[in-house]
Amino acid sequence: MSERLIPYQPMDLAEPAELVAAIRKRRGGQFINLDRMLLHSVPIAEGWNHFIGEIRNNLSLDPKLRELAMCGVAVLNGAEYEFFHHAPPFKKAGGTEEQVQALRLIGQAGFPRNLFSPLENDAADLTFQMTRNIKVEPELMGRLQKALGSTDTVELVTVIAAYNMVSRFLIALDVNPEDHPPA
Repeated sequence: MSERLIPYQPMDLAEPAELVAAIRKRRGGQFINLDRMLLHSVPIAEGWNHFIGEIRNNLSLDPKLRELAMCGVAVLNGAEYEFFHHAPPFKKAGGTEEQVQALRLIGQAGFPRNLFSPLENDAADLTFQMTRNIKVEPELMGRLQKALGSTDTVELVTVIAAYNMVSRFLIALDVNPEDHPPA
C-alpha cells in the first residue's frame, strides 16, 4: 500500500480540544476517516461539523428521503465511502436491502422505480438532476413542493447540494472506509 499524499490526522488527536470533543460527541465517541482529513483545517472542520451535523440531525425532512438522496449522490459521483456510511441509516429509516441495492442503479435505465413510492422516485430524480444536470425540471420541483411543502423541499435540495460537496471532498482526497464499520 502506498503512502497517502495527505495523511489522516491521528485517531487519538486531542487538539483543538473543543472541536475534537464536538466531533467525537456527534460521532458517538469515534472519529471516522472523513473527520481525520477535515481536521487538517480547523475552520473547515468546525464549519463542516456544524453544517453537516444540522443536516444529519435537525431537519424536518423525512430521514428516509434524506438518506435516499445521500446514497444517490454517492452512487452518481462514485463515492463508495459515502454510500458505505449512508446505506445503514437509509435502512434504519425504513428502507429495505432491496432498495439499497436498487439505489446503485440510480440514473440508469434499469433503475427499479417500482420499489419506491412516487415521492421517493421524485427524490431520486431530483438527486440525479441536481448532481448530473445541475438544473432541475420545473415540473419535478412543482411536484416536490406540492408533496413536501417549501421547508422540506428546500431541505431536500440542500441535502443533495451538501452531499455533492461531501463526495467531491472524499474523492479528491481519497478518503476510504474505515477498517471497521461505525456502530
